[in-house]
Amino acid sequence: MPLGPEIQGCPPPPTPGLLRLLFIPSFPAAKMSLSPTVTSWPEPHSPEESDKLQTPEQDTEQASSGDVPSTHREDSRPGLGTLRRAFSRARRRALGQAPGEDTGLLRRSSHFLRSLRRPRDDGLAAAPGGGRSPEGPSGVTDGGSRPSTTGVGPEEPGQEEGKSVADLITERQLLAAFEQLRQLETRLLAQKASGTFGQDPTGFARRAMDVCLLYDGLEAEIRAIVRETLGPGGVDAAALAELARVVRAEEEAHPVPPADGDFLLTPRRWRRHWEDAVTRSAQERVRQAGAGDAAGADEGASGLARLLAELGGSVRRDLRKVRLQVQPVYSAAGFPAWEAYLRAFHGAVAQRLQELARDARGCEQLYVLLDWTANVYGSPDFLGAPDLTLSTEPLPPLLAPSVWARLESDYTSFLETKITSCFDGILQLEQSRWVAAEAPDVLQGLYHTPLSIDIHMLVAEHVKAAGAISAELEATTLRICARALGLFLPRFEKAFLQSEAVSEPHLGASINACEELRTSLLARFPGTFEELEKPLVAAVCVFQKRLLQGLQYDVQPLFRVLCTKAWLTHDVLQPLMDKVVAFAHHLEHVAPLRAQETLQEAHRYVVREYLAQVLRPRERFRGVDRVTGSQKMGLDAQAIGNTFQGLGSEATWLGQAIPCVADILGETYKDDIGRHLETLIGSYPDIRRDHVLAILALRRLGRRRNQRLLRHAQSLLRAAAKAEGSGAAGGHVLFEEIQVPTSVDLLITCI
Repeated sequence: MPLGPEIQGCPPPPTPGLLRLLFIPSFPAAKMSLSPTVTSWPEPHSPEESDKLQTPEQDTEQASSGDVPSTHREDSRPGLGTLRRAFSRARRRALGQAPGEDTGLLRRSSHFLRSLRRPRDDGLAAAPGGGRSPEGPSGVTDGGSRPSTTGVGPEEPGQEEGKSVADLITERQLLAAFEQLRQLETRLLAQKASGTFGQDPTGFARRAMDVCLLYDGLEAEIRAIVRETLGPGGVDAAALAELARVVRAEEEAHPVPPADGDFLLTPRRWRRHWEDAVTRSAQERVRQAGAGDAAGADEGASGLARLLAELGGSVRRDLRKVRLQVQPVYSAAGFPAWEAYLRAFHGAVAQRLQELARDARGCEQLYVLLDWTANVYGSPDFLGAPDLTLSTEPLPPLLAPSVWARLESDYTSFLETKITSCFDGILQLEQSRWVAAEAPDVLQGLYHTPLSIDIHMLVAEHVKAAGAISAELEATTLRICARALGLFLPRFEKAFLQSEAVSEPHLGASINACEELRTSLLARFPGTFEELEKPLVAAVCVFQKRLLQGLQYDVQPLFRVLCTKAWLTHDVLQPLMDKVVAFAHHLEHVAPLRAQETLQEAHRYVVREYLAQVLRPRERFRGVDRVTGSQKMGLDAQAIGNTFQGLGSEATWLGQAIPCVADILGETYKDDIGRHLETLIGSYPDIRRDHVLAILALRRLGRRRNQRLLRHAQSLLRAAAKAEGSGAAGGHVLFEEIQVPTSVDLLITCI
């Protein structure tokens, strides 16, 4: 009697069968062990033929299975739909295992496939008890046909002699194995359609399950190939090509789910499983990268940097390998391997960075993460070759926007504290130089202190680092630096002026430092440091004022000898001018603009103090002494003017003050005194009535002439006040800062 087609590589189903033992609880389990060899499956027949074909081993099995009558066994047999659903659930559980269980699955699949191989030296299948089946060869011939090779039925077309499906899968002849499985599947469906399994519905389920198990073994081999692709063994181009062909062949064989819901024809979705395997492979590779330095992330920024460097190197090598070796093999079969691997590695790296971001602490670690994400991984030449680009399609952000925003926020918080600490360190360095009494260096002709360079480097370094990550972070860093510098300036100013290192060189160096910061920072970062211009200018003015105070302290005693009897006969002005020249020597090493301002202020101070001594004389001259004093004042005015002109002072407006007063004192033609007053008031509109009274008191004119000159001066002062209010005056201040005794007015009125 002919037997139906047999499934190659499947263990012999016991009676009531392996499927009944697993899914039919009403049957007692058969006490038997699966043989590693393969037995054929006879086609279902009528009850009478089944009784005739029953083997002694089957009789023994029925006897040992209990006292359950056969009629009860057939009545309690579940329907085919129940078996399909049960097998489907079991198969889904088998396919839904975690990535960590993949190795176990492959190992079990390998053992299973080896167990399905038949002995090459014996074409007969062993019975479950270990002896030969009474039926003879497992592949029973039908009218002279040759026996089947593996107990699954007649040999399939194109099948190699002595190779089962399991052998082909193990040898990674995936396409040949799939073709044989496809033939078995087609024949099994044809038997089902012809009603062969009408009397034994579970027979179809058992044989279909074995086919599905072989499909699962083939799928497990696909996963193994994907996992080995990036391993140390190198790329097996033949296996990859075979994988791509078998996936496409399966998609063509099972394009859509069958209308009748037959699980045997359900699409295996190997492409999706291949993508899952690629994802798992990428995750394993990323997890292994930096595993040795995982503890280094706790060591600080350097440990995290080493970990990310190793991670980047590993990902770079793997992606280059995919692009140069794996992608060409897959693309020949129309497989988008590059996109799949790129998405997989991108997702794996993103997951790893998310973990590192949760543990990042401190400004340095946060910046290392942000910098690696934006500048290393996000670099166009990440793969290390100009012809290789990282992205061929839009990829999601490596870090979620919320995570990125949190990292930037944490970084700026730490950065603000760090920059404030850096300014504290700069101040401490300056104080250490002051304590050591180190004279400032002269660079390019100017007094120099490292203050400006330290601040420039601090601001530029952090702004550049932040700008490399994002424009928003750069703007935030600029604001932090500007705010910290604004708080630093008054602290530095106060600490410096309270120190014992205040001298012309150190004051000049500080002026130069503030001027450098004002000009360079405003030019390099326009719009951000504009608010610092006023504090910087204010600091420069404070240092200039302190510099002038030193000059005033030195020359103030020398002014006391002016307008005395000794002054008339001795050159008492020369020592004063010598000190002015020595002072101006330090200004040569100050920024030109600030040096000119300071020199003009010194010039104004000397003229102002000279006039103050003249208007408040210690001795009053009459007759010849008054004329001599007038001539002496003219000579002093010329000496002062020449000295400051030689030093480079541009305050030429000061040149008329002393000569005008001298002319009034020495004028012999009294009617011309009014003309001298006009020149004086016109040149110096800040002069007041008290100053005019003091000058007239020195001249000792008559009461009526004094009153007439005073009225004329008042009209000139009113005109000058109007001009000053309209902005016509130059805005220079000289007489306003000279105080005269109030008793002068009384003296004039009493003459």
